[in-house]
Amino acid sequence: MSTDPYHAVQQEVQASLQNAATLRASYMRIRSTAREESEELIWARNELKATLAALEADLEDLEESVNVVESTGARLFGLEESEVIDRRRYVGHVRREIETMRAEVDGQLDVRRSRPSSMIGPSGRAAEASLPEHEDAQSEWAKQEQQMMIRQQDETIDNIAGTLNTLHEQAGLMGREIEEHVEMLDDLERGVDHSDAKLSTAMNKMRKFIRQTEETKSGWCIVILIIILMALLLAVILV
Repeated sequence: MSTDPYHAVQQEVQASLQNAATLRASYMRIRSTAREESEELIWARNELKATLAALEADLEDLEESVNVVESTGARLFGLEESEVIDRRRYVGHVRREIETMRAEVDGQLDVRRSRPSSMIGPSGRAAEASLPEHEDAQSEWAKQEQQMMIRQQDETIDNIAGTLNTLHEQAGLMGREIEEHVEMLDDLERGVDHSDAKLSTAMNKMRKFIRQTEETKSGWCIVILIIILMALLLAVILV
């Protein structure tokens, strides 16, 4: 099975997108209160543009990984077609977010700030009417993104659970092997004790036999010496 780099790149893209959203909120707040050419506003605008540029580069890598999966085949990576579709939708969602924030930075979406509501014509009202639809689309993408993250978390939890079950089984096998080894050691210890007892008994018998042998030899020597002495006495008497 080929390696799927999507999740690693997607996490980077998601972190960059959240950072860009934070910078966008800060930029909008500063723009509503500061002068157009203030240093604070310029810094916030440049920081947001740099973040969007880095986010777009990461998004290209993410889109490339999706293209690879689509061209190679989802089955080769162990994926379902629905998940590939969700990935493509996520890439499109992030790209629209980048375009929206870049348009706000460039001033293309600054309609409500540049003109009062009384001066908005039919096209302006149509744009305002499209705002709820845009918000609904964003909500839908956010919901899909959240569902994707939940699925990823579920997969991670399943993998961790499988690893824990494997470790539990291995621990049980190790415990049974240790019990068997302990029983073998107990049997060996009993065998050693039994052999030691037999050896002690044999040594005692050997020492007893040696003492008896030594005592028997001494008695025979005394008898032989007495016989020799009597023979000598008889010889002296007869002579």
